[in-house]
Amino acid sequence: MEMANEEPKTVPQQITMKGGDGPLSYAKNSSLQKGVVDATKGMIIHAIANNLDMDKFCSQSSSQTFRIADFGCSIGPNTIFSVQNIIQALEQKHLENNHGNSSTILEFQLFFNDHSTNDFNTLFKSIPPSWPYFVAGVPGSFYGRLFPKSSIHIGHSSNALQWLSKVPQEVVDCKSPAYNDGSIYCRGIEKEVTKAYVAQFEKDMESFLNGRGEELVNGGLMVILMGGVPNGIPLSHTAIGKFYDLFGSCLLDLTNKGLVTEEKVKSFNLPLYFPSAKEVKELIERNGHFSIESMNEITEQLKRGQPLPSTQNCISHVRAGFEGLIKDHFGTEIVDEFFTCYANKHLQSGFVFGDNAVDNTLMFMILKRI
Repeated sequence: MEMANEEPKTVPQQITMKGGDGPLSYAKNSSLQKGVVDATKGMIIHAIANNLDMDKFCSQSSSQTFRIADFGCSIGPNTIFSVQNIIQALEQKHLENNHGNSSTILEFQLFFNDHSTNDFNTLFKSIPPSWPYFVAGVPGSFYGRLFPKSSIHIGHSSNALQWLSKVPQEVVDCKSPAYNDGSIYCRGIEKEVTKAYVAQFEKDMESFLNGRGEELVNGGLMVILMGGVPNGIPLSHTAIGKFYDLFGSCLLDLTNKGLVTEEKVKSFNLPLYFPSAKEVKELIERNGHFSIESMNEITEQLKRGQPLPSTQNCISHVRAGFEGLIKDHFGTEIVDEFFTCYANKHLQSGFVFGDNAVDNTLMFMILKRI
């Protein structure tokens, strides 16, 4: 009996950064993300000072535990810096509320969340041994419940929510009007492709907000940093879009060399969607679990005073972030060849992230659980 050809199926993906602490690891190649952490430190302190009711959570008992969760923590050390900034803000506000003299001792329980395939061992090794905090790792997708109801006071997520739970099924189905032929990402130009990606993004964001809506205490805060695009600008017109075009051209080169099949390349799409602030605002308001206390696009702030990484550092950052995706889809044997191809094209084109970053945005949001 002849079997019918099956169309490629997309399944939920566990996207994690390259583990370990070697020269190509995410731990050693995440200075761009560290720039985001540094640039938003003052904004987080200001947000907690102005939007968190400490008196509501600090009872008359001699101690009070604040629970902080970082969703999509990756390997470190940036997640460590992020939660330290939040703790500093909480301690500062607590002292100010009590005029520098408080009998209530604040204790902190920290939860680091990412997929079960995340290198938690490397993360835990980066935690200062003298830390006076209680720490736990929480494996699992943040597109679902992870904690008991009303148990988290502060949630945080940085550079994670543009990663979808999966590639939309329609974009790899050659019979679908949303088939993304000739590209590996949502360029924002092809109507049906964009529609499929938007639908997946909306579904994922709804799941994220519903999960956090159950887990955060009333009045608790959710701090979100997310990559995006300006209203009305397709991703293909931005620096990140240009990077994905370069990235995809390397796969075509490997196809021409006979190292990967054309079918394998056509079934590869990035599980990424970069929304506009308008899209995100509408999703949050429609969800109803949170009020938007502040929402800013901070790209220009990041550029001022931030030294650009060298070309070699840019290439290392790319490999640390995308090696797992290439390996999972195409196999281990072509990984080195792919990134050698990318490095050569990067150098030949003179492409550097910072040079063309003006079109891209980073959204900084403070949400309060209603």
